[in-house]
Amino acid sequence: MSDQRQRTIIKVFRKYSHALGPDALEFLEDVLDKHGIRDGDVEYSIDLIAKEYNKQDDAVMKVSVTVLQRVYQLLQGSSSSASSIEQDILDVDAHIFVVDAFEMPQWNWSSERSTFEQNKGPLTLTGSADSRVNAMRNRYNIIKQVVLRNDHFSPSTVPSRDREHLLTLRSTKQLLGRAGERFLLFGMLAHSKEGKLCLEDHDGSVQLDFSQLDQPSEGLFTEGAFAMVEGDYTDEATFVVIAIGHPPCENRETARSIYGHIDFVGKGATTPQEDARYAIRIEQELSDINFFVLSDVWLDHPATLEGIRKTFDNCIEVNFIPKVIVLCGNFTTRDISPASVRDAQKYQDNFSALGDLIASYPLISRSTHFVLVPGPLDPTIGTVLPRRSIPSTFTGRIKSKVPRLHLASNPCRIRFFDQEIVIFRENIMGRMLRNLVGVKPDVRNDDLKRYLVQTILDQSHLSPLAKSVQPVHSEFDHALRLYPLPTAVVLADKYEQYQMTYEGCHVFNPGTFIGNSYGFSTYNPSRRESEASQLDFE
Repeated sequence: MSDQRQRTIIKVFRKYSHALGPDALEFLEDVLDKHGIRDGDVEYSIDLIAKEYNKQDDAVMKVSVTVLQRVYQLLQGSSSSASSIEQDILDVDAHIFVVDAFEMPQWNWSSERSTFEQNKGPLTLTGSADSRVNAMRNRYNIIKQVVLRNDHFSPSTVPSRDREHLLTLRSTKQLLGRAGERFLLFGMLAHSKEGKLCLEDHDGSVQLDFSQLDQPSEGLFTEGAFAMVEGDYTDEATFVVIAIGHPPCENRETARSIYGHIDFVGKGATTPQEDARYAIRIEQELSDINFFVLSDVWLDHPATLEGIRKTFDNCIEVNFIPKVIVLCGNFTTRDISPASVRDAQKYQDNFSALGDLIASYPLISRSTHFVLVPGPLDPTIGTVLPRRSIPSTFTGRIKSKVPRLHLASNPCRIRFFDQEIVIFRENIMGRMLRNLVGVKPDVRNDDLKRYLVQTILDQSHLSPLAKSVQPVHSEFDHALRLYPLPTAVVLADKYEQYQMTYEGCHVFNPGTFIGNSYGFSTYNPSRRESEASQLDFE
C-alpha cells in the first residue's frame, strides 16, 4: 500500500487520540484492499472504523487488533440489518426526562486513556481540595483535547507549505530559556498575587503583556476563562500578546461520534445512529410538539397569574397545547427572609395559587409537563452552583394539584429522545460584563449577545468565571459542563430576548415574562429552533 494511504490511516486515528502499531496498520490496509476502497475514500472509510473503535469499553490508546476485528464485524453486521428498523409508535412521555444536576454521573477525563472514566464514589456538597483541583483539571483537559483534534492545531501528516507556518501548542514550561521566540499557549486567564493578569496551565504560569495587542478576537474574556494566546516571550519573563481568542468549539455530532457510548446525563446512552433515526422521526411525526419557556415568573406580582391564564386561554383557543412548560424563577420580586414566617407562608401560597390555576385547565394539566427552575432570589440552599430545587416545604400543595410537575435544580437538563436541552437561570450577561478582562472596543448590543453565546459554548461551561466571582460545588462542576455540546441551551436572563444558533447548538433567552407585554419563548424540537412569543396586556 502507498505511503499516502498509510499516512491517511495514521492521521485519522491520531485525530481520535489513538496510535497504530504495525499489526493494526496492516489489518486496516487489508480491510481497505478487501473492499477495493479507492484513495479518495480512504479517509471516510477509516473514520467510520475509528469512531466505532472509540466507542468500545476496552478501547486503549494504542489500537488493539482484537478490538479492531470486533469493530469490523460489528460494522459488517450493522450494514446488513440497517434496513430492518422497527417503526413503532413514538411514546413522547416515555422519552421526556428532566435531569437534576445532582443526579448526573460524574465523568472525569483520563489523560492515560485519553477518554472519560466514570467516578463510582459518592459525591458531596462540601468537596475537598483534590476535587477543586480535579474540577479545573477536567475543564482544561476537555477543552485541550478538542483543540488538539481541531484541524487548525493538528497538522496534516502530509508535508505541505502551510504546515511549516503552523504554530504548535506549547506549555509554559517550554518558554524557559527561549526569549525572543514566538509561541502559541493555551491556559486559563487568572490574576497573580501581585494583581497581574497571567495565563496558567498544568505546568505553571506566565505574565501577559497586552501593550502590543490592538484588540482581542470576538467573545468575552473573563478571569477563569480559557484562552488561546499567541505572542513573544521576553527576557523579562513576560509574554507579549499579539493575538488572543477562545478555544474552538466542537459540534455535537463530532463529539457524539467519539463519545457516543458514554451516558453523560445518566438516562441511558444512545448511539449516533439511533440519534439520527430519532431526529428523522421527530421531524416527520412530531412537528406539532412544542415547549414553552418562561422566566422571571414573579408569583407575587399581580399581573403574573393573569398572564399565565391568558397564555393558557390562547393555547386552548388555537388547540396549541405545549408538551413541556418550563417556569424559571425568580418566583418572587424580592428576597425571602429565612426568619420571616410571613414571607415563607406568602411564598407557599403563591405556588398554591399557581397550582390552582394549572388544575383549572384539565387539558393542559393532564398532558403537559411543568418544570420549575429556581432563580437567584428563590430560597434554595446557598448561592453556589448548581442550586438545589425549590424546597418541598413551599411546593407540597402545587405537587398535589399538578400531576406532571418536576422540581428541577438550576441548571437542569431535559432529555427528549436524541435531544439534550440545558436550562440555566442566571443573570449571566451582567455577571460576565462586570468581570471582563478584555473585549473588542465599540461593541454593539447585538454583538454582546453573540459574544456571550460564543463564549459560553467555546468554554464548554455555563459559568466560565473565577470561583471567587461565582462559586461552584467542585464535585458537581460536571453538571455545568457543555460537552458534548447540547442540542439547545436556555440562558434565562433578565437581559432582553434573543435566539441564535452557534455550531449547531440553538441558544435562546426568553427574557422576563412581564415587560411591555407577556413575553416567553417557544421551542420546537422538530426544527430545533425557538421563536419569541408574546401576548399583549388587556
